[in-house]
Amino acid sequence: MSRFITKKRPVSWLLIGLVGLLMLAACGTTTSTEPVNQAEAAAEEAAEVTQEEDPVEEEAGSGENESSAASDTEEDAVIDDGEEEQAKESDSEDESGSQSESGSDQEADSEEDAGTEEDTAAEASEASDDILTDDGRSDIMKQITEDWNTNWNRHTVPYDELVPVLFRDGIRSLDAPTFETLEQAAGWLEDDDPVIAVELNGEARAYPLRILSAHEIVNDNFGDLPVVITFCPLCNSAIVFDGRLNGETLEFGTSGWLRNSDLIMYDRTTESLWQQFTGEGIVGDLAGERLTFLPSSVVSFSDFSEAFPEGTVLSIDTGFDFSYNLSSYAGYDTSGEDPFLFFGDIDPRLPTMERVVSITLDNVDVAYPVTLLSELGVINDSQDGQDIVVFHTFGTSSAFFNPVTQDWDDVGATGVFDPNLNGEKLTFAVIDGSIVDNETGSSWNILGQATDGPLAGESLTPIVHGDHFWFSWAAFKPDTVIFEG
Repeated sequence: MSRFITKKRPVSWLLIGLVGLLMLAACGTTTSTEPVNQAEAAAEEAAEVTQEEDPVEEEAGSGENESSAASDTEEDAVIDDGEEEQAKESDSEDESGSQSESGSDQEADSEEDAGTEEDTAAEASEASDDILTDDGRSDIMKQITEDWNTNWNRHTVPYDELVPVLFRDGIRSLDAPTFETLEQAAGWLEDDDPVIAVELNGEARAYPLRILSAHEIVNDNFGDLPVVITFCPLCNSAIVFDGRLNGETLEFGTSGWLRNSDLIMYDRTTESLWQQFTGEGIVGDLAGERLTFLPSSVVSFSDFSEAFPEGTVLSIDTGFDFSYNLSSYAGYDTSGEDPFLFFGDIDPRLPTMERVVSITLDNVDVAYPVTLLSELGVINDSQDGQDIVVFHTFGTSSAFFNPVTQDWDDVGATGVFDPNLNGEKLTFAVIDGSIVDNETGSSWNILGQATDGPLAGESLTPIVHGDHFWFSWAAFKPDTVIFEG
């Protein structure tokens, strides 16, 4: 089966990208309105040029911009290598101010999993207890957001840390998702395709990163539980949230802004801004509030299908005429690659684009390097009074496929669980290529299910975790403890 799915990209998306590029270029200064006028004139010219062009049919294997890590989705069209350098020069003088947090963690009533409490307590590492109450936006930022109803007098981060990339909703969330059977999905997904696996309220659903890379947010419901599925390709952060806050359901979209290279969401009720990485409200009436993290894992389509034979998959018929090839960020996870639109300090303790399995507990943040984990297969650990077991299996491909070189690295999948089951603490090892517990000899899959042996049919309790690039995790969690074995 070909990995390529060919659809036509509307010219409107190209226009959005061009205007976004001009908008970013206009932000080279934060004290003058002159660039705004220049950007407006250039945007009008770009619109005229784009309207004269015929729609371009995307051909399978056309090698679209393989030299750029972010060049095919709406967000990617914004900055090419030259503009990225200009953006770095113009933003490199941004100074990080102290950040603040306030508000309490919200627990999902339907979730009693270990790890939910840990991650609802996740805190932005640089935060303080104060909410900033000045509208410190630059003239450029005010121009870009003039039609927003956000309360700009409440924020927890300095405005100069926010980087404009696109207009709000320039990358469209999926707000009425539909699903298909495993058999239907097998017609366009490969066995090793990465999917976000979510099991809630007795239902299991897979959200292919082919689709999430293009839309970044899916507003969904598991019965009466609103759920927000998010993926930021630039940070490799797949995070799932409870969509409720203080008894109210929120729907989210993309703001068009980044911070530390990470997606900034906005809710469509108060138009507050939210940091995807931490689930924290950072601007607006809900600044200082936090969303509840829900357990999820990025695994292969094959692993999901075997674990949940009655599961369903987010349909490729999204209503958008878009190519879901995962080629947009080709090679972005290559060792030595520079993070896209990241202007902070790089933590040198690990390679910049190293994948880490990351968890946040009450008093500690922990990162398990995937290079080490993939060698061991299993890590038995205890942190902050919490017993932990981390699994790794091969067979799940990277989301950063290069359609020209056919380079699709096997980065594997991870799972993090509480090893205590039925009053007994289990320890695990890899024996003959399978994950087994030492106490009963039962075999376990990457989703924490016992598939064979005395414990067959049992499941471990998941602990909320992420599979992030090191640079992004360290930017938000600089005091992270790195597991060294």
